[in-house]
Amino acid sequence: MTGFVLHTAENAPEASKHRLARSHRQLGFVPNLFAVQAEAPALLEGFQTLSAIFARSSLTPIEREVVLLTASYENECSYCIAHHSAIAEQRNAPEELVLALREGQPLPDPKLEALRDFTRAVVRGRGRVGKPKIRVLRTVGYGRQQILEVILGVALMVMSNYTNRFAQTPLEDALSAFAWVRARPGRLPSGGSAPSARKLGEREPNRS
Repeated sequence: MTGFVLHTAENAPEASKHRLARSHRQLGFVPNLFAVQAEAPALLEGFQTLSAIFARSSLTPIEREVVLLTASYENECSYCIAHHSAIAEQRNAPEELVLALREGQPLPDPKLEALRDFTRAVVRGRGRVGKPKIRVLRTVGYGRQQILEVILGVALMVMSNYTNRFAQTPLEDALSAFAWVRARPGRLPSGGSAPSARKLGEREPNRS
């Protein structure tokens, strides 16, 4: 940590206490990301609210994880990649798909690959994406709504990825099997047995 604190429902700023307490009730623990964000109640509220809104988008659960994992890979956020790898696994995403996302490689599914490539272009180009990539995205079935929802997902990850960059948020021990280091290929670890991993995908108005 770089001076940031892992708050609890007992010692967090008053406006964050109920959110940490609710997370503990629903997840069985308080994700370290929330514990850090609690320092700024507005950030914690904003992240949890936006996360719940993104979960109501037209993108499928696996498509949402493609967006979130791609953005996290581009921003090199090891904490978020670990969390979203666990969530993707719990949503029955194929192992080869999750592994490819963790390694920044093309996806075996053409439609999901078009989504990954577009998301990557959004992050790298800071919103400047060429017409050919948009054309490919439209060709595989995505429309203007999904294009805007990708922006929503990228914005959500900015809040999380950047928080973790500043705070050097430590990964929870229960998710250590999903730990990630860029450009380190290998098999996706079987960490689904972690008690918390099963519930992460059911996260409330919120989590990695």
